[in-house]
Amino acid sequence: MISQRLLLLQSTLAKKSILQSGIFRNNVRNMTVLSKESGETYRKENYSHRMNKTGRPVSPHVTIYQFPIAALTSITIRVTGCALTFGAAGVGLVEILAGNGAALGMMQEIAGTGYPVVTSLAKFSVSFPCVYHYLGGVRHLMWDNFPDMLTNVDVTKASYALVGSSMVISIAFVFV
Repeated sequence: MISQRLLLLQSTLAKKSILQSGIFRNNVRNMTVLSKESGETYRKENYSHRMNKTGRPVSPHVTIYQFPIAALTSITIRVTGCALTFGAAGVGLVEILAGNGAALGMMQEIAGTGYPVVTSLAKFSVSFPCVYHYLGGVRHLMWDNFPDMLTNVDVTKASYALVGSSMVISIAFVFV
């Protein structure tokens, strides 16, 4: 029991002397302990102000980063999926609340307004998410089955093709 305490004391003293000697000083950062008061002050300070105090640079923000076309098309696929979900839920909710063909009646009223701009925008706002999301799914299905197509150049080409073909097909649906 006494020998264990001596070993513990010796190892503690050895650690303390090593840390005080400065051997690991460059790699070790003291832990910051915040009291409730200093924690509140810390939360109120601006991030940039805190970084200026420490002398460390502030990380660049996404505003200076240009997203690649593949990232933008992937984000747009998610957005169109959400739009389709909420659109379908909206049509279902109108049918539940108003009953027997109310959603169809609303669509026919929009189509029969006599304003071709309104009708065209309505058709495009429905067709583009459907077409884009579908073609994005086909693109991913191709990538899953043919992984050789996953080069940076091919992904960029496929992304531009997705945007272009979705626009052309959606505009074609406006005239149907």
